[in-house]
Formats: sequence, C-alpha cells, structure tokens
Amino acid sequence: MLAFVAGVAAIQWLPSLPPSVALVPAVAGLVGLVRYRWHVLAAVLAGLIWAMALAYLRVADELPRALEQSELRLEGTVASVPEVREGETRFLFEIDAVRAPEGARVPGQVRLTWYRSAVTLKAGERWRFAVKLKRPHGMLNPGGMDYELWLFAHRIGATGYVRESDENQRLAPRPDLFGFQRWRQALSDALEPVLREARFGGILKALVFGDESDITPEQWDVLRKTGTAHLVAISGSHIALIAGWCFALALKLAAVAQVSRWAPMTVAAWAGFAGALAYSGLADFAIPTRRALVMIAVIMAAVVLKRPVRPFHLLLLAGFAVVSVDPLALLAAGFWLSFVAVAAILWVAAHRLRPPRPLRGLWQINWATALALAPLLLLFFRQIPLLSPLANLIAVPLFGIALIPLCLLGAAMLSIHTPLGGSLFGLADELLAHFWKLLDAMAGLPFAQWIQSQPPLWATALALGGALILLAPRGLPARWLGGVLFAPALTWQPTAPAPGQAVLTLLDVGQGLATVVRTHRHTLVFDTGARLSDRFDIGSAVLWPFLTDQGVTRVDTLVISHADIDHMGGAESLARLMPVGLAYGSAPERLPSSRPLPCAEGQDWTWDGVHFEFLWPAGSYRGSENDRSCVLRVTAGPHRALLTGDIEALAEVQLVERYGERLDADVLIAPHHGSDSSSTRPFLQRVSPAYVLVSAGYRNRFGFPASKVLKRYEEVSAQVSNTAELGALRFELGTGSGVQAPVGYRSTYHRYWSWRP
Repeated sequence: MLAFVAGVAAIQWLPSLPPSVALVPAVAGLVGLVRYRWHVLAAVLAGLIWAMALAYLRVADELPRALEQSELRLEGTVASVPEVREGETRFLFEIDAVRAPEGARVPGQVRLTWYRSAVTLKAGERWRFAVKLKRPHGMLNPGGMDYELWLFAHRIGATGYVRESDENQRLAPRPDLFGFQRWRQALSDALEPVLREARFGGILKALVFGDESDITPEQWDVLRKTGTAHLVAISGSHIALIAGWCFALALKLAAVAQVSRWAPMTVAAWAGFAGALAYSGLADFAIPTRRALVMIAVIMAAVVLKRPVRPFHLLLLAGFAVVSVDPLALLAAGFWLSFVAVAAILWVAAHRLRPPRPLRGLWQINWATALALAPLLLLFFRQIPLLSPLANLIAVPLFGIALIPLCLLGAAMLSIHTPLGGSLFGLADELLAHFWKLLDAMAGLPFAQWIQSQPPLWATALALGGALILLAPRGLPARWLGGVLFAPALTWQPTAPAPGQAVLTLLDVGQGLATVVRTHRHTLVFDTGARLSDRFDIGSAVLWPFLTDQGVTRVDTLVISHADIDHMGGAESLARLMPVGLAYGSAPERLPSSRPLPCAEGQDWTWDGVHFEFLWPAGSYRGSENDRSCVLRVTAGPHRALLTGDIEALAEVQLVERYGERLDADVLIAPHHGSDSSSTRPFLQRVSPAYVLVSAGYRNRFGFPASKVLKRYEEVSAQVSNTAELGALRFELGTGSGVQAPVGYRSTYHRYWSWRP
C-alpha cells in the first residue's frame, strides 16, 4: 500500500504528463512484475498508472483555448448553493447541453459569476445562460494559494461570467435530478432568517453544512491564532464525531431491543457509516469530507467483517483507500494533517497498560496532536498556534458535545417547529459568544503564534521524527534528542540579499500592482493590490503569505503610489497582519490608519548600500490622481529600477523634462499596467529599459497591455514580461555587471494541471 501511494505521489510532482501512449508499456510492465512476484515494484507502477489515467481524464475536461472569451449558450443545473455577496452571485454549473461551434467540447462543470443580477438563483434549478468562459487560471506567487490546483481538484474545467441576455432563462426541472442540492438550498433558506442576527451565524452555518463564506476575516484570525480553525470546517473530526454518536446510539438500541438478526456491532457500524454519509452530504461531499468518509467506511467495514485489524494497519488502509479514490488528496494539507493527527493520537493512546484519567487523557491527545502537527503547520501555513493545546482542551468538548449537536438538531427542527429550531441556534450562539471571549483574549497575546518562513522538506521530516521521539513512552532514553531534531525547522530562514544588492519581486495580483523590494536587512512594499470584496484582498491573500515565505517579519517602508483601489486595497489588512514602519503616499488622507507621509521628488534614503529616491510627484503639480502617483527609483550597484504606479502621458512629459538622461533604468514597471495612455515614446526612449514588467489580469476587460504599447516597448528593444503569463516576477539588482532576465514563478513552480501561456 505504501508503494502504491508512492507511485501516485510521483505523478503529482510532474510538470507535465507523459504521452498517453506511455500507459501501454506501463500496463505491460505491471503484468510482468506481478507475474514474477516483484510486488513492491508492481505496486509502485500500479500507482503511477492509476494516477496518470485519472489525470488524463481530468485534464481532457478543461475548456479548449479556441473557446476562451467566445460567447456560448449553456444549458444545465445550478450544482451548488449560490453565494451572493456585494451584488455578485457565484455558483457551480453542471452542463447538460451547449450551443457552440461544431465539434467543440466544454467541461462538464464550470464556475460562474452573475454580476448585478436581480434574479435569485437556487441550487437544483435548470437554466439556459449566455456566458463567456476562460481556462482555469489564477494568481501564482511564492507562498500563495494555488488556485489552479483548487479548481482542478474540484473538477472545475473553466470559470466565467453570465452575460446580460434575453436568452438567460429558467428551464423546467428534470424529475428527481439534483434533488439533494434542492434539499441543501431549502436548508440554507431556512437558516438565513434564523442566523441573520446571530453574532456567530457564519460559524454556526459552517457547522451545519460546511458553508464558511459568512465567517468574517476577524473571526478567521482568532480561529487561526488559537489553532481552532479545524473545528468550523466539516472534516475528519466532525464526520468521526457524528459517526461515533450514531454508532454508540445504535449499539445501545440494538443491544436493548435484541430484535435484529444482525449482531449489535454490525447494526452500529452501519448506523455510524449512515450518519457519516448524511453529514458529508450536508457539506456537499467537499473534498475533506470525502477523505473522512472513506476513512470511516474502512473502519466500519472492519467492524462488519469482524476483522481484527491493528490501529496503525487500519490507518494505513484508510490512507490507501483515500488516495485510490482521489490521487490529488496527497496535495492537500488536510490529508496530511488529518492522518498525522490520528497517528499521533494512536501513538500516545494505543497499547498502553493503563488508560489515563479523562481530563489527563484529553490533555495528552491535544498536546500530542499539537506537537505532531507543528512541522506540517510550518510547512503548509508558515505558522504554529502555540496556544492550540490549551484552546482545544476547551473547544473540542464544547463543539463536540454542545455546539454541533445543537446546530444539527436545530436544523432538523426548523422544518418541524421553527421557533424551537431558532431557540436551539440561539442557545448555540450564546454558548459560542461566552467561549469566544476566551479565544479572543488568547489570540491577542503576543506569543499566540510562531510565524516563520517555510522550512524545506528535509527539515520538516526531521521535525516529524523529533515529535515521534518526544511523544514516545517515558522509558525511552534521551527523549530530549527529539527537541534537537526540531531545531532546523524552527530556525530555517531563506537567504537574504547581500549588502549592496536588492531583490525586486513584482507579485502576480491580477489587475492591480504590488511590488516588494528586499535589501540585506530591510523590506519595502510598493502598492498592495486590490480589495476584491469585504472578505478578500491582496494584502492578506498574497502579500502577507509572500513576505512570510521570504522570512520577512516587518515592512520597513510602505508606499501607496495613489488611491486607486487596485493599488491600495490590501494596505489595511497588511498593516493589521504585520508591523509597518514608515508609510508614503500621494493621497495620505485616504489611508488614515497608516498615517502616511506625502511622497515628493527629492526624498531619498539608503538601506544596506541600496539607494531609494522619489522622482515624482513635484510639490506644485496638481494633475490627475493617476499622474500624481509616487514614482520611486531603486539603485543597487550599476542597476536601476523605476517603479511608476499609474502615471500617464502628462506626468511622463514632466519627468522627461526634469531628469532627461538621468531617467534611464534597467528595469521599468510598466506605467498604468501597459495602458495606451502611458508609456509614451519620449518617456521610453529616455528610460531605455532593458526589461519592462507588466502587472495585469489574465484576459482583463481593459485589454492591458495594449498592443500599441507593446509595439513601443519593442521599438526600444525592451523585453516584456507579464505576470498574467509568468506569475510573480523576480529580479536581482546589483549582482554582476549586466542585468539578468527576470525569473517567472511559473517557470520554477509548474505542475501538469497548471495554466500554460
């Protein structure tokens, strides 16, 4: 089983899949290995074949390039409870029929957004839509989320939006099709008025059917800092809890009734699996619940078949079953966290001569899981909630004994006696409010979290070995060596630029701008990208993970070039997540919390041998907001980079007149994302950049960078790199005599599911 999992894992690291004809010799080789009883090698090859076959099927279900941005007519079913927020409705759409060019194919499932829609969509409804689709594509940055992997794992072959059209119309439903989704929609509708005024309605809603969209960013911060976020996401612990409740109740009833021809344990096992299946269904069979359901199925099957399976063998069998059903599970943090957590509990609890007292046992389990998961939390999330054992000591019983049963019972009662169901949710909200005061206080402590850059795999493996030793029975000599094995992971730091050198990274933030310049001991952030909603902005989703990944714990200087939302949208959340020193901006009144100073020509400073100087705006200039953007020049050794914000033609004329030949730079961040109103010929001839970096959204509605601008860049022999195609762009300044080409993150991080230019 381990060999099979190793074969599956090998495929997930490939930058591209082998030709499909490779399956033929692979199957022939498998037959030969089985015949000669080379079982381990045969299992590895079987894992490779299985993972490749499923990957081919999934990749083939993506939107063809020829259909991108074409208007299509789709018929299908709303396959998820729509998420409505700020005038946008997002939902999954299962396609039944398509009107497209002859021979064209579309994916079976797409993710759509309907902007400014006055129509209320419901899960399970059939619709005809006029849509525009694009291939799965997401922002790609070091330390950030791989959105393309998320789409691939959820079998979403395209994303797009519904166009305003007379052809958008509701169709007659098909009998019994997606009845389950309609049931989830009815439950969501019943919950909405009950939880509207609840202080923690988003968390209670998540406990009922896994919809976490209404949990506020502030609540997520508290949950993450205290290590209790796992309690609000329906996953292994929740499914196991419900399965355990159903198992125990059915066992008791079957033993008392004694009317079944089946043994009580068999009845209990079936009831436990049925409870797990129903709760997984409430969560729409999300990927974490599918993993947990497979694990429960394996355990209950062992009970039904009366197989005496050792705990660790059972865990291994469950892992094998999960990977067999979903090879991509190996890439999910939840897979490793759940299996390592269970392994840690078995390690400290199984085969003990005397079981500990209940309170001591609960503390042992919380301590063991916190210690065992610490290396993985650093690897996946770059942080360890240090107060997690204490917080979970109270939170786990509260959620397991009170909150989850109250929420599920309340949801069941809503269709029978609405006031009683509402009262149960009110009681759950009141209990959570009292507990939240403690969680909030713990999250506010300065030592609540350990935050650092991602350690390498070898350091993570050593730390896991250290946890194994530290959690071993007391009789094991020299257990302190386990702490030594933790040291590499806890002290790992990426290499900083040498004195006199700088690393400039233009982050991939879609239609916006966010640039980070690091010197030997200092960090500057120039613009913070967009704020896309009240729950998502670039500061928390891209900038903070990137800075943490680079080992940065403080932003020494923050520059907001101007007040457009796609440049300043992430500033507030970045300042909330990380200390910020000085701040500059051309519109300081728009960022009162950061108390920025006005940027103006002539302001300069030097860090670690790297010189920074504002060239613009002039103190007397009163042009447009774009033309008042801060323009910053960074000089490291013989190299110069020019960061321009959204300046346009008028500001460029002024810069050429003021600086002339002194305006030259090796690297130019394209003004205004490559808009035709910027990058004028005189300006480009004076700057004479070797490289132009463009920050633009994939297939953005503005058409940036404009074709006329690209031609102007070509006229000055500048090499153009676009974040939409290459991901985050990394530039090294001050190293050697010639400037090296930028390194796109897509070229260093690439998997077979990744978007290709």
